[in-house]
Amino acid sequence: MTEDEGGVEKLRFGEKLGYGLGDAASNFFFQVFNIFLLYYYTDIYGLAPAAVGTMFLATKAVDAVSDPLMGMVADRTHSRWGKFRPYLLFAAIPYGLLGYAMFAGPQLSDGGRLVYAYVTYTAMMLAYTAINIPYSALMGVISPSSRERTKVSSFRFICAFAAAWLIGTFVTPLKNILGAGDEATGFRRTMLIFAVASVLLFWLTFATTKERVVPKTQPADAKADLKALWRNGPWIALFFAGVFALMNVAIRSGGTLYYFKYWAGDDGTAIFLIFDKTAVFMSTGLFAMVLGITLTEPLSRRFGKRPLMITLTVLNALTLGVFYLIPAGAFAAMVVVNCVGSFIVGPTPALVWAMYADCADYGEWKTGRRTTALIFSAVQFAQKMGLAVGAGLSGFILSSFGFAANQVQTPTALSGIRLMFSVFPAICAILSAVSVAFYRLDEEEVKQIEAELRGRREGMPEAP
Repeated sequence: MTEDEGGVEKLRFGEKLGYGLGDAASNFFFQVFNIFLLYYYTDIYGLAPAAVGTMFLATKAVDAVSDPLMGMVADRTHSRWGKFRPYLLFAAIPYGLLGYAMFAGPQLSDGGRLVYAYVTYTAMMLAYTAINIPYSALMGVISPSSRERTKVSSFRFICAFAAAWLIGTFVTPLKNILGAGDEATGFRRTMLIFAVASVLLFWLTFATTKERVVPKTQPADAKADLKALWRNGPWIALFFAGVFALMNVAIRSGGTLYYFKYWAGDDGTAIFLIFDKTAVFMSTGLFAMVLGITLTEPLSRRFGKRPLMITLTVLNALTLGVFYLIPAGAFAAMVVVNCVGSFIVGPTPALVWAMYADCADYGEWKTGRRTTALIFSAVQFAQKMGLAVGAGLSGFILSSFGFAANQVQTPTALSGIRLMFSVFPAICAILSAVSVAFYRLDEEEVKQIEAELRGRREGMPEAP
């Protein structure tokens, strides 16, 4: 075992990689939902865009209760495996089964299909809550060192976006090959593969990780936990940043297939090996994002998490806005601009999740209560809310601009699709950067908090 300059155990490569594989498991569904779910519901399962948008928003009422509740339950869990790791073991199979069920596509009436979508989507979001809140909270207790957690966060998002690259690269050719021309069958068989992979990867994360931060025993008090959460100013800033950031992701990702199918003229014809324009665009962008993620730790050490996060988010917003100006036939320009923007934004997911873990330390330092899972659950709810609002807005945008599935689109509808892919997500990115500006923890304060908490846990006097 090696230690850093603060005397904290450095994590082994295998454990950092093992933790990262858990987000790869999440992204086998998360990225499919972001990129393909709206398209699947409208163009394959035959649901109206406005109805889908309403569903995405209405089901968040369940998450508003389930997410913080799951956070408080996880914080109070005691087992031989720790507080958070048991959920990776036992919730993985329901997570995989429900993710597959969303794309099973049973033949029902119009109303029956909508009900089936509501039930399976809501159940999947509950399963996502049950496994991903403990998974995210695990990063807050895997090490007491902010620097080690930043490294873990980098591994997490390298694995996450490696999985996202696989999704962006192979979903469209896989569904075509496995479905033999039937998109519904292709999606169903593809999601079966992803479901099995997700379960196995979560089990690997369970097997390779360890919980090291053990807070002092505290009485169960939900009211005190919630009060401590709302006194956590840095967390509040990140809550709003998460809403706007995921609105950006949802609107942009939800518009991708429409942009290429109806604006860029992608009819599924392969332009490189088995890959069509959409697959090439997404795979190159995600590869650039993975390269950007590898710079997270050295850049954050040099510039600090907060200023780096703001700068990269604003630059990404500019690249998003450029897409409204790119002509339909300029596919090469689309790929280049997307790669530049993706590389720029690459470090931001790892940065922000490391900042969430710092918020858990800050909350314990300020209030004396450790609410790691509650903090991560509330942030995850913010992100799910952002995704839902973004996806809901996507459905309403399509409907309000006169989109009709599988038809030649009017100029007005094409304008709406282009706005959905460029200007609207750029606005959300700017709002996210503004929210991060209110995050007031700097690197020196984080180090001081770490030292004081270490002293408390070891029964030593606090650092001056």
